[in-house]
Amino acid sequence: MRIFLDCNVLLDVGLQREPFYRTSSQLLDYLETHKNSGCIAWHSLATFYYIAAKSKNKPLAKQFISDLCQFIYVVPTTNSDLLIALALPISDFEDAMQCAAAMNCEATFIVTRNLADYQNVPIQAVTPEQVLTIVMGSS
Repeated sequence: MRIFLDCNVLLDVGLQREPFYRTSSQLLDYLETHKNSGCIAWHSLATFYYIAAKSKNKPLAKQFISDLCQFIYVVPTTNSDLLIALALPISDFEDAMQCAAAMNCEATFIVTRNLADYQNVPIQAVTPEQVLTIVMGSS
């Protein structure tokens, strides 16, 4: 099973945003113990860094990314993936880029808190709570 993380999950953990922090943190803990099952888009790291560096500080943001990349796979993307994103029926282009990256790594799920942003896409979008229920039930 490959679990693709939307940037909001990273932000919830890195910035300890309540009430989302606990569940998203549990998901990252799960992925850390199940190496190579979690993945993210390259551009999510830039978005995370930009927001986290403003809210916390640059060294902490860099350390979070460094720690994350010890167990999360960064999906390589190409021009073809960008063209796929442009063709997807998603109004938010960044979300379309997320979906194209998830498709590239053959993700089983896109984990996000914004399910409405991922309507009519080829990969099922689930919340952190939902994916935890799924993976804990299959363990």
